[in-house]
Amino acid sequence: MDPLFAFVFVGLFSPGPNVILLTASGARFGFVRTLPHVAGVALGVGIIAALTGIGIGALLGRYPALELTLKVVASAWIVWMGVTLWRSSASGQRQAGDQPWGIVKAILFQWVNPKIWAVALAAASGFPGGLSPWGEALRLGATFSGLNLFVCLFWSFAGSLLALLLTTPHAWKIFARVMATGLLASALMVFLG
Repeated sequence: MDPLFAFVFVGLFSPGPNVILLTASGARFGFVRTLPHVAGVALGVGIIAALTGIGIGALLGRYPALELTLKVVASAWIVWMGVTLWRSSASGQRQAGDQPWGIVKAILFQWVNPKIWAVALAAASGFPGGLSPWGEALRLGATFSGLNLFVCLFWSFAGSLLALLLTTPHAWKIFARVMATGLLASALMVFLG
């Protein structure tokens, strides 16, 4: 088995913004309604990984201002999501206009998701396949998308099962605050990595 698979699986399965958001969405909206979010994450992660295969990581390394801009945007978005989740309904009931993420929003989030960039850049540099840049892009994109699809399905389903335990407004409030704290911590990690 290619060691790239184990590295990518562990990198994507461990807690980070996507895991937190998918778990919270599964609990709040249910597994089926979270599937567009799942699809968007899997596609977006594959695109980022493919871009590292054709060398975009070298571009980030060459232009520190571009990397800093990416970090600032990423942390601002993650903080906004954390604050929104912190303030969400204590009962777990959806409010007017409250809906799960769609495919496009989930894809776009991957562009500023620092964990995905870190794992993709590490995979591209640490596990080269000896292919052409386009071959590497295809290899990394397919590996990341394929493995992440199963990771995303697991976490969103786990969230939907967790909803069975969240039977009181107090339990929902604790859950939302724990998830929000995880997001806020990951926003800080952007600058520590």
